[in-house]
Amino acid sequence: MRPASPALLLAVLVLAGCGGRQSTLRTDTAPAGRIERLWWVMFAGSAVVCAVVFVLVLVAVLRARGTRAPSQEDGRGARGLMLFGGAVAPLVVLVALFVLILRSLPSTAQPRPGSASLRIDVVGHDWFWEIRYPDQHVTTANEIHIPAGETVEVHVSTGDVIHSLWVPGLNRKIDTIPAHDNRVLIDARSPGVFRGQCAEFCGLEHAKMGLLVFVDRPDEFRRWLAGQEKPAAGAGGRGVEAFDLYGCSGCHTIRGTAARGRIGPDLTHLASRTTLAAASIPNRRGYLAGWILDPQHVKPGNRMPGSDVNGPDLQVLLDYLGSLR
Repeated sequence: MRPASPALLLAVLVLAGCGGRQSTLRTDTAPAGRIERLWWVMFAGSAVVCAVVFVLVLVAVLRARGTRAPSQEDGRGARGLMLFGGAVAPLVVLVALFVLILRSLPSTAQPRPGSASLRIDVVGHDWFWEIRYPDQHVTTANEIHIPAGETVEVHVSTGDVIHSLWVPGLNRKIDTIPAHDNRVLIDARSPGVFRGQCAEFCGLEHAKMGLLVFVDRPDEFRRWLAGQEKPAAGAGGRGVEAFDLYGCSGCHTIRGTAARGRIGPDLTHLASRTTLAAASIPNRRGYLAGWILDPQHVKPGNRMPGSDVNGPDLQVLLDYLGSLR
């Protein structure tokens, strides 16, 4: 079998970044659509400019290989081409882009208070996202649920350093700044799942500080939110004892129990989430066991210490956490 050519491998690598849940080219809101259109315009303009430059360089090289000495008319033509290509064309392009950017700014600007039917607070931590629905007294982590067809106002802040919340399919990135509250609107039109990411370097595990946004049908969202408002409904007994015995309650909260830790994510409805460790690994029993025993292997440098849990207690603990829906 012939090995793939470098050009083919490069093309595959480039095309791999054009889709998926975290793509600037898969948008579902008006602001994100404007950003996408602006990107395409700048991409097309850059491609045309590159093509023109390459053609001019090629023409210059071919002319230089000729034997005819340049005439006075050639000089005037060259000066005219330089004037057009170096001044007139860039001026027209830059003015057009400036106008297009000005038209895009209002839809991505910080919204006025009270301009949405639902408020969500997102707090950045090293290295996970705390998600709050303040009017419903709901707290979760790393997964946001919003209703399709409704406008949602997202307030972002930070519990430590500067982070930046960016869900490219839904709106621009927005910084979380200490002692400052920033806001952005999301008005997703149809159900789907979008991936977001911290877009401001914040430390060792910045690259694994992701989150998912689930755009649900309105009835599904109401059912999800009603379930999240309830305290933990998981099996208690030995599972709660193991949770306390190995120090989990010192860092995590489980509403309806004595666990009131504020260092790590709220685990009240952990089993209802699809991912663990800020969208780094799937929320499955085996992955959860590995995360409990050796979290540094999954996310080196994260704040969670490993636990020396024996086999029987680990199974009890996994059963308990898996029941928190």
